[in-house]
Amino acid sequence: MGMVLSVTSFAEVTPPSVPDFLKNEPFTRIKISPTGKYLAAIAPMESGSALFILERETMQRSGYFYAGERIHVVDFAWVSDDQVMFAVGEQFVGYDAPSLTGELYITRADGTGQELLIGFRANDGQELGSKVNQRKRELVFASMIDNVASDDHRVLVAISPIKNSSMDSYTTAERMDIRSGRRVVEARAPVRRAQFGTDPQGRVRFAQGAGGDNMLKLYYREVDSEDWILINDQAATDHVVSFMGFAPDGVTAYLRASRDTGPDVVESFDTETHSRTAVMQHDRVSPTAPIASIDGHSVIGTWFMDPQPTARYFDDQHPDARLLRSLQASFGDAMPVSISSATRDGRFALLFASSPTNPGDYFLFDREAKKAQLIGSRREWIQPDQLADMHAVEITTRDGLKLQGLLTVPIGREAKDLPVVVNPHGGPFDVRDDWGYNTGVQILASRGYAVLQVNFRGSSGYGKDFERAGYRQWGRAMQDDLTDATRWLIDQGIANAKRICIAGGSYGGYAALMGVAKEPDLFRCAIGYIGVYDLAMMYSNGDIPQLYSGKNYLTMALGKDGLAETSPVNLADRIKVPVLLAAGGADERAPVEHTEAMERALKAAGVPVDTLIYRDEGHGFFKYEHRLEYYTKVLDFLDKHIGQSAK
Repeated sequence: MGMVLSVTSFAEVTPPSVPDFLKNEPFTRIKISPTGKYLAAIAPMESGSALFILERETMQRSGYFYAGERIHVVDFAWVSDDQVMFAVGEQFVGYDAPSLTGELYITRADGTGQELLIGFRANDGQELGSKVNQRKRELVFASMIDNVASDDHRVLVAISPIKNSSMDSYTTAERMDIRSGRRVVEARAPVRRAQFGTDPQGRVRFAQGAGGDNMLKLYYREVDSEDWILINDQAATDHVVSFMGFAPDGVTAYLRASRDTGPDVVESFDTETHSRTAVMQHDRVSPTAPIASIDGHSVIGTWFMDPQPTARYFDDQHPDARLLRSLQASFGDAMPVSISSATRDGRFALLFASSPTNPGDYFLFDREAKKAQLIGSRREWIQPDQLADMHAVEITTRDGLKLQGLLTVPIGREAKDLPVVVNPHGGPFDVRDDWGYNTGVQILASRGYAVLQVNFRGSSGYGKDFERAGYRQWGRAMQDDLTDATRWLIDQGIANAKRICIAGGSYGGYAALMGVAKEPDLFRCAIGYIGVYDLAMMYSNGDIPQLYSGKNYLTMALGKDGLAETSPVNLADRIKVPVLLAAGGADERAPVEHTEAMERALKAAGVPVDTLIYRDEGHGFFKYEHRLEYYTKVLDFLDKHIGQSAK
């Protein structure tokens, strides 16, 4: 039975241009100051990003910080009534996103008092920004732990030495006075690569991390104790248990815990008895992000992606839970709402609402007036009626496994006899396709293509057994899931069997080329973007095998058996359809040698192939002009092979 969807006359809607989809958003995140006087926001620039401070009542700029080309503000928090602390990242060649540098800066709301609090650039002439004061240079990596503003000018930060050596490789949690820069160690991590968790009073109570074996350990400690108690060792229990946050009472903590079968669950941890009890679970999906109380000090619930986000609360009668449910009812279930920040007294809160047809709106909610005022949209030049909706589908594989998928159907079209792009996600592990706005998907849908995203076995969010079902199944069961999903499209009458293309990035690029090699008659074309095509090469090239933990990951998730016969580079003679390849010459994750070898193999086999390589790009195209050319090529390629120009 085919899907029947409500439609709008396509002639009534002019789709956004590709440049409209790709141009920078005016801002990416906004937070309100503790008193409500100011708003802080990250604003993307042509190269890098800036931190802007606005007066809430006038929305006029009060101050800003811009470090220069390739430097991005990645994270920030109000640490006093008029001071913002922020972490920066640098856009290094070879990577698609800024990498944190481990530096922490501070600025006042009026733009004065800009200072590098912790970092390697201090006192060496490399400081960012002409107005930045310097402190002593430290070869450490710093990050924020507790992002809630205090009234004593002290904040909690995590400090890790940049040069690892024996005990120095363990992270410390330190309380820093933002006026003097003086730090006092509050906790030393009992495990490498640690992250700390705090209670509602801001005290360090949990630590979690993993060594080179990638086995996660979770520790707990009592108030004012330096001794750590092991709660879970993945190597011993074969389960992952991680800290989510404390309940408002400060006695109960919430943990996310895996199970032998089925999704992860939420457990309560009694800090007095150390007992653990399952308190919340979902039939199909694992909990994702915790929901914080409005003051930010505790956790009152969690989100489940099934696939649309659904909020569930540990205590339905908690005042914050009741407020959030009321706000959600006002916006409707199709527009999930969350609170990004709030004032100290709780009167004003910043709400964020988004959906597949809305990239995101920020609202200022006045609890006294019970009114929400729109203060900014992520892409105000694109209207919801110009975007295609995303629908949940369920697919049963040949071995009976049920998969969740997301089907985006072009505006004005019934889900019947459509040209379709099957779009496998990257990863493939610790990644999933989520319901929500997706630029790449919307570009394709705006040009008349339906898009199917499938959370094949190995995807995260469905439990330990579902993810492990994908281990060492590259080109095998994971690939069969995509084949079965494509045949489902045909059987349902959604797809025109002669107008299906498979396209993906990273692992998705591998799956696209493997798809047309393994099922040469199923697809009419393939697009491989920043993909890996020679599995044996993954053990020798790129950044993954450079680390002990990376080598362990490859052994666990990829294996070493049968790599040649599941590598598209060796199967080019089976491919019968045109291929588009795209890669970055400086890619550290999927080195360009993969794409170059795949191109040579396709040409040797007589397969039509078009290749786009930018030597200064990495694992993903970052420059606007490169992304524009890439998507233009993709649309031209699809039009020729499954679109209006296809024969």
